[in-house]
Amino acid sequence: MCLAVPMKIAEITEGTAICEVDGVRREASLMMLEEAAVGDYVLIHAGFAIEKIDPVEAQKTLAIFREVLDNGGMEP
Repeated sequence: MCLAVPMKIAEITEGTAICEVDGVRREASLMMLEEAAVGDYVLIHAGFAIEKIDPVEAQKTLAIFREVLDNGGMEP
């Protein structure tokens, strides 16, 4: 099973983004995206930003992830 996590781009330097969610920051390559900017939400998988996503959808997905984690990894 593959899982991509929505994260917000906080910084970009030479094709690498620093992405952030809930205080966690990770580097991600932007080589798979044509256009990405600071403030965009992207799906991160295996160290790559694989797709830009709508901020509202990103927040909905993150809310579901948080709910699952709050329930010990089980669906509500």
